[in-house]
This record gives sequence, structure tokens and C-alpha cells, in this order.
Amino acid sequence: MPTIGPMTRARHRVAIEVFGADEQSDEQIDLERYIALTSVALGAQGVPSNAEVSLFFVEETAIATLNERFLGKKGPTDVLSFPLDDEPIPSGRFPDSGSTGPGFEESDDEEPVTLLGDIVICPSIAKKNAAEHETTLDGEISLLVVHGVLHLLGWDHQVDAEAEKMEQREQELLRMFAAKESA
Repeated sequence: MPTIGPMTRARHRVAIEVFGADEQSDEQIDLERYIALTSVALGAQGVPSNAEVSLFFVEETAIATLNERFLGKKGPTDVLSFPLDDEPIPSGRFPDSGSTGPGFEESDDEEPVTLLGDIVICPSIAKKNAAEHETTLDGEISLLVVHGVLHLLGWDHQVDAEAEKMEQREQELLRMFAAKESA
């Protein structure tokens, strides 16, 4: 049997990595557009390019389960953000972290990936909200994406002053994305 030598992998990050998944069938969505919006919003907020975020679109039952499990609230909601507060896992083998193990060499100039967290959106709830807010489904989901990004980065709206500041920043980020789309 032939011997296979160690494999070398190189990772080059040129943009914030956003993983997107459409796990619902209630509404047609433009997943690529919302991934791009997430990336633009994160970049505008000064998030470094070695960051990763996951963006999920789910059914009402899935978001209701998450809402109850993590926030103790019954029923579905439109958006949830789950920031990861932990430090990045150190590179190397566990338990000793003494080397990167077989088949992987890391460059010295590469920073570890920063996992920011997950944003979960329910398009069917967004559609109901869009009717109430007199906007389109796309407009509502776009707002929820940006809202979720800001929550990942520590923004909150528990008091009026914070809510006003957050709403203002959401609108700025949406205008910025619209300008990039039309350019």
C-alpha cells in the first residue's frame, strides 16, 4: 500500500464568512442576498475579516422551540441572535495543543477564526410583520438580518435611548447595502 504524506491546507480569508441555510418552505427567499447583507453589515460595524456567522431561515415551529428553550418565551418570534461569547478554540491537537496534528499546517500570520454566532429568522412571521409595518417581505427580512447582526455585536433595545440608536443604525446599514446593490 502506498504511503500518503502529510497534507498541507492553506486558508485565505478575504471577506467575512457567512454561512446561510434556508430550512423552511413557507416563503421564497433570496438567500444569497441576505448572506451579502449580513457580510456588509458586519464589515460596516468593523468586524474583522476572520469572522464567521451563520444565518438560518426556519419554520415557525423551529423558532418557537428556540424561543422557549433559550429565552423562556412561548411561541414563534421573527428573529433570534445567539452570540458566541467564548474565546476561539486554540489551534493544535487536544489535549496538549502541542502541534496542529497530522495533515494541517497553519501559517504564522493567520489569525484564528472568530465565531460570532448564529442569526435565526422565521420568514412566515416576517411576512405577518411586513403587513403590519406596511413593507415588503424582503424589506422586513432585510431589517431582521441587520437587527440580528447588531444583536450579535452586543447592541440592545431594552431602554428607549438604546432602541432609538439601534433603529437609526439599522436604517443606516440598510441604506448602505442598497447603495452597494445599485452600484
